[in-house]
Amino acid sequence: MTQPPSRRRFLQLAGLTAVGFGSTLVLPRTGQSSHAFTKPTVSGHSDLPLQDFDFEVVTVNARGKIIKRQRHQAQFFSQDLGRRASLAMVAIPGGSFVMGAPETEKGSRKQERPQHQVTVKPFYMSKYPITQAQWRAVAALPQVNQPLEANPSKFQGEQRPVEQVSWYDAQEFCARLARQTGMTYQLPSEAQWQYASRAGTTTPFYFGETITSKLANYNSSVTYASEPKGIEPDQTTVVGSFPPNAFGLYDMHGNVWEWSADPWHENYQDAPSDDKVWELKDKSVEDNQLRMRFGGSWATVPEHSRSAFRDNLAPNLRLINHGFRVVCSKV
Repeated sequence: MTQPPSRRRFLQLAGLTAVGFGSTLVLPRTGQSSHAFTKPTVSGHSDLPLQDFDFEVVTVNARGKIIKRQRHQAQFFSQDLGRRASLAMVAIPGGSFVMGAPETEKGSRKQERPQHQVTVKPFYMSKYPITQAQWRAVAALPQVNQPLEANPSKFQGEQRPVEQVSWYDAQEFCARLARQTGMTYQLPSEAQWQYASRAGTTTPFYFGETITSKLANYNSSVTYASEPKGIEPDQTTVVGSFPPNAFGLYDMHGNVWEWSADPWHENYQDAPSDDKVWELKDKSVEDNQLRMRFGGSWATVPEHSRSAFRDNLAPNLRLINHGFRVVCSKV
């Protein structure tokens, strides 16, 4: 018989669907100090010194068995953040895709429809969720709009994703990085995030028909298709611990929820057909609106990690399974 979750576990999971629930942790703020920071040695995005990297992409069937292995290559540029930290930004090719999920996809919701065609311009996206080492380096830069806590995460580790950061915190990170580098760092739009997660696939996960504990950090004690049950983890994992998608992006499923720039919309009715942030019509209330989050986390069930899954959270909340990654537009 399945045992009921502990109170702590229940609060963690409930906090994923109920805004303002008990898993919110607000941390004290600290001041910043200056440090050496190396700007790119190029004049603009078009001239970025790109490097190649090779990786393997796996595809699984509904039982979670690997049925295909393919070698891929992608390009990235490395942004020096100072303090012995750097940020790998992967080149994402432009293209078109069908955004959302069909009614036949297990776990899909009305808010993921109507499906619609979206065209995305080329951009760069961070290879991993922002790590704690990267966060500390940027948090030490001069403030733009608000202070940042240097060590907000519950699960400490230089190469673990930063968590317990609000949407406003993530925006401040982007603002500091953009001002220091002169480049357009920002949170991804919803269209950019889903396009990047899918990496050309149309299946629920970029791995295929299902997901397993060997492919991502999520609550694999709950199954999605016909895969074997796994474990119920209780913390984040080091970024890059699991296979990437065909674009060379890691941890797009599980580990930490990822903030998006977009405000919440109930569904895709009248959604734009491009990759821009879908702004609210009433600008006067936008700052207080729920913000989008994607990808699921170590604490969520598999259906929440689907590429099409969309959810929201109040922008001022800081939870132990929420982080983010950044994008940089090509010009």
